[in-house]
Amino acid sequence: MNIHEFQGKSILKAFGVDIQEGFVAETSDQAVMVAGTLREKYGSDFFVVKAQIHAGGRGKGGGVKLAKSVEEAGTLAARMIGMNLVTPQTGPQGRKVNRVLVAQDVYYKGDSEIQEFYISILLDRSKGRYTVMYSPDGGMSIEEVAEKSPDRIFTEEIDPGIGLQQYQCRNIAFKLGLSGAAFKNMLKFLEGIWEAFTGTDTQLLEINPVLKTSDNRILAVDCKVILDDNALFRHPELAEMRDLSEEDPVEVEAGKYNLNFVKLDGNVGCMVNGAGLAMATMDIIKLSGGSPANFLDVGGGASAKTVEAGFRIILKDPEVKAILINIFGGIVRCDRVANGVVEAYKSIGEIGVPVIVRLQGTNAEEGKEIIDKSGLKVFSAVSFREAAEKVKKVLDRQQNN
Repeated sequence: MNIHEFQGKSILKAFGVDIQEGFVAETSDQAVMVAGTLREKYGSDFFVVKAQIHAGGRGKGGGVKLAKSVEEAGTLAARMIGMNLVTPQTGPQGRKVNRVLVAQDVYYKGDSEIQEFYISILLDRSKGRYTVMYSPDGGMSIEEVAEKSPDRIFTEEIDPGIGLQQYQCRNIAFKLGLSGAAFKNMLKFLEGIWEAFTGTDTQLLEINPVLKTSDNRILAVDCKVILDDNALFRHPELAEMRDLSEEDPVEVEAGKYNLNFVKLDGNVGCMVNGAGLAMATMDIIKLSGGSPANFLDVGGGASAKTVEAGFRIILKDPEVKAILINIFGGIVRCDRVANGVVEAYKSIGEIGVPVIVRLQGTNAEEGKEIIDKSGLKVFSAVSFREAAEKVKKVLDRQQNN
């Protein structure tokens, strides 16, 4: 689960990590109030106004601005809130900005006295270990650094059984070129972000930039956090941070029915039980000359209700020209799925696109008979090849018409 920068920073702060202080605002008046509070506390008339969306590269799209007065902070917030922000990570459709973060100015002296770093913690699944990735070239995309200066990216592997060690923290601080008070503060910073990472079951913690201020403080100026969905039951307070407005509404609806759904750009909707079978189903759709319009896994306990929900979600896509239902009857019987398809079809009414149903496994023959005798615009199949041929046939017929 993605969360906003201000939420990620609140997690870091709870674990004793120094951050660039700021408060979120949903109106220009709130932004003025926040800027006034920050001026009273820190004595600076400079503020950073940052659009809060689930995407990086905000600065390149005009989503990060420097305000030189309390009033200008309100003006910039008014411009950002409600705008459609396009960044390299949002795609051309962009994201609507619903709130901004008004933060303190931490670049309070000349550039020669500050340094920016990149630090992230993530899971390396190929090695079964956590990895701290870091670079002295912070403030820019890590992909750009990797392309132009790969020798400037360093890593530390962390054994999950023993965690981040002191010698590794010292090694990181040394390679970042720190010494004295900044070196010691970096050690504390690394210990804090590691505790935040493990303490919240985080999948990715990325801070870019990490700032060494002119007085040798180490601060998280930005923060990207991706939480493990499967561990949210242990952190109900973090689950409340979910922002549904930042997610695809169709995927949100699918989640209400415990359906695993991902929107794609094809013309054949697919509904499958099991992730592996879903991948194979998308392959046969491609081989048939079509293109999958989605990944939809209804799980092992497919019922009439979940099948109906799956139909409704797939049909929200106007590009869908056919639907392939591919069910292996293991936990659930094929005849029960067939009845679910028929009931869902009747409940929805006219679906408008051909539906191919492949049933295999327990009671597959009984399921096929139910589909064939339903009198509905549903075509049954038993083998992968037969399903692929029927998908190709209905697509060819539509093209010829």
